[in-house]
Amino acid sequence: MSKVRENVTQEQGNSGEPIIRVEECSVVFGRKSQQALQMRRSGKSKAEVERETGSTIGVYDADFEVYPSEIFVVIGLSGSGKSTLLRAINRLIEPTEGKIYLDGEYISGMRSKQLRQVRRKKIGMVFQHFGLLPNRTVVDNISFGLEIQGVPSGERSKSAEETLEMVGLQGQGNKLITELSGGMQQRVGLARALATEQEILLMDEPFSALDPLIRRDMQNLFLDIQGEVKRTVVFVTHDLDEALRLGHRVAIMKDGEIVQLGSPEQILREPANEYVERFVEDVDYAKVRMAESVMVQPKEVAYTNEGPTVVLRRMRQAGLSHIFVLDRERRLVGLAEAEDVARLAERDESELRAAVDDDAPVVGRRTPLREVLPLFIDDSDAPLAVVEEGDRRLAGGIVRGSLIAGLTTSTELSEEGGENFSGVGTREHSEVGGEGGQ
Repeated sequence: MSKVRENVTQEQGNSGEPIIRVEECSVVFGRKSQQALQMRRSGKSKAEVERETGSTIGVYDADFEVYPSEIFVVIGLSGSGKSTLLRAINRLIEPTEGKIYLDGEYISGMRSKQLRQVRRKKIGMVFQHFGLLPNRTVVDNISFGLEIQGVPSGERSKSAEETLEMVGLQGQGNKLITELSGGMQQRVGLARALATEQEILLMDEPFSALDPLIRRDMQNLFLDIQGEVKRTVVFVTHDLDEALRLGHRVAIMKDGEIVQLGSPEQILREPANEYVERFVEDVDYAKVRMAESVMVQPKEVAYTNEGPTVVLRRMRQAGLSHIFVLDRERRLVGLAEAEDVARLAERDESELRAAVDDDAPVVGRRTPLREVLPLFIDDSDAPLAVVEEGDRRLAGGIVRGSLIAGLTTSTELSEEGGENFSGVGTREHSEVGGEGGQ
């Protein structure tokens, strides 16, 4: 196991088997491929190798794994080798050296017939313009991949209609592709890729031709759909914001080589070298960092079946002015303020429910910080709940200090953020009154 892959596996904490495994893969264009690789391994640069041999190293010793349901993003400047690497995975481009496995099968050694079956059934390719057929309707375009697979007509139509709804194009199925806007055409292309139910999707800059607003909409749609269908995706882009926003892990390429591989947060906090540091220096952290990157764990929570006096005592001991209230399954019910809890206790109320604000703002783990920021525009010291997408289980919370720290280029959260919620709502951590809990 290479050092890079070992670090990544530890970071992922994924004990499952990878669905894609690339081992020391190199792609050289030109006749002197072995000489070119020998020179590169001796320390020559890509440009020097090309001048002396006339051969171009498209990919050099790529070594990584991709896990089921992961979005693995490959990013680099033009000519960095990212698209070449993507095409090597399904052998649209033959590797010069190295091995590639798909779900444990050695794809590098497959014969043409077996390879065609794998491409049809298991691994799909999505290009920048999706290759839509202008003389076909939207539904026929979506079902085209299923037609190639030999799926019966009725089953194709049903799958196409279901996928059409998933991408928000209800009622558009009988229109020709030429009748749709560019953004709607991209939705059709995405729907066609999803309709085939191929387990792996290779996506080569699918949103790069769109204007910024439509592009952001497509990214949101893609993340929403991926949350439901959980495909394994290798996504190529030249846009750093897009890479950091979409990727569970990101590989940065330069001159055919992966120079850093890690989570978006790791790449921002710990650039591997000067090249990566320059690459990420102009990142807008509000766009690419997610709520989970700045959330902290609550020291105390309350439950709906508890009484106000018990909860107030706990808040006073922890110095809290606010506390998250959960049901028995740890799903978030709302937020309670100490003053409201104290009033109930003074009246000898037996239930906490009247003090709970169930309209308090809530965000998901992967909500971008730019959407979190407006929720902190007032002077309230209330924490913001972060929940698991889908079931509202409390994942953590965000306080003003941890948010500010997350929007800086600092490699460590400031003392204000802390590692837990021990100071949520206190003067020490939020610089606004914690006296409600006293």
